[in-house]
Amino acid sequence: MDIILKEDIHKLGNKNDIVTVKTGFARNFLIPQGKAISATESARKVVAEVIRQQSHKAAKALDAAQGIVENLNKLTVKIGAKAGETGKIFGSVNSIQLAEAIQAAGYDVERKQITFSNDAIKELGTYEAKVKVYKDTFATVKFEVVAE
Repeated sequence: MDIILKEDIHKLGNKNDIVTVKTGFARNFLIPQGKAISATESARKVVAEVIRQQSHKAAKALDAAQGIVENLNKLTVKIGAKAGETGKIFGSVNSIQLAEAIQAAGYDVERKQITFSNDAIKELGTYEAKVKVYKDTFATVKFEVVAE
């Protein structure tokens, strides 16, 4: 079933994308939750007009995102964590702590935009994380986990 997304949905698509999903997923979850509408002919025409009008704004936003990506790629932040003598952290470092460290450096990043290359960071050291800045634009942020 073809649907038009009303908002960005992780691993499915972005707002105003026309995607094909299983009928049950669309009828039982996406449409009742208000996350999508059925892709009828009239709805497709409306979305096409909206996309045409927003393409100019999207080009400006992409240019701004590229500038942010360049700055974030150069950024290295430090995250303090309590650790034992062997370098093991009591607990783990997660996206919330990294988002706070990036925000302290002056960039507006939410924890949902951050993905780690490792599942859980439980040792002191230097790591990298991907930050989604714009639709398909990602930055790589280096961060160092140090003992407090």
